[in-house]
Amino acid sequence: MRKILIVYHSMGGNTRAAAELVAQGAQAVEGTRVQVKEGLKAGVKDLLSCDGIAVGTPDYFSYMAGGLKDFFDRTCYPTEGHVTGKPCAIFVTHGGGGKAVQSVKKLCRRFKFKLVAPPVLIENMPKTKAAQKKLMGLGRALAKACTA
Repeated sequence: MRKILIVYHSMGGNTRAAAELVAQGAQAVEGTRVQVKEGLKAGVKDLLSCDGIAVGTPDYFSYMAGGLKDFFDRTCYPTEGHVTGKPCAIFVTHGGGGKAVQSVKKLCRRFKFKLVAPPVLIENMPKTKAAQKKLMGLGRALAKACTA
């Protein structure tokens, strides 16, 4: 059984809703177990024990949210060399910008994660069928990448 970790930060609920849709998509792939955690609560053990990771954030001033950055800060050195090549997916909610994706991609490169799909950017709450389909598709792509 493959284990997917979804780490996110959300204050207004948009990114939490997006994380839940990514989780639904991953769970749709048989043999997948998903753990969804807020960035401030996820840690080294969570990262080391997963087969793939999705990270999500709102766009705050063209940068990732502090809760997700905190996760990256606390897990970087303790996991260095142990997560290289780990499949990764990125999702960002925003109010019209979406530039935070660059900061998330930069840190994912630092961890040497393997990006398995283009990042998904969702404006505000993922209410539309198109937004929901993109997020669920991201979760499925991540889960499938963990089978190879």
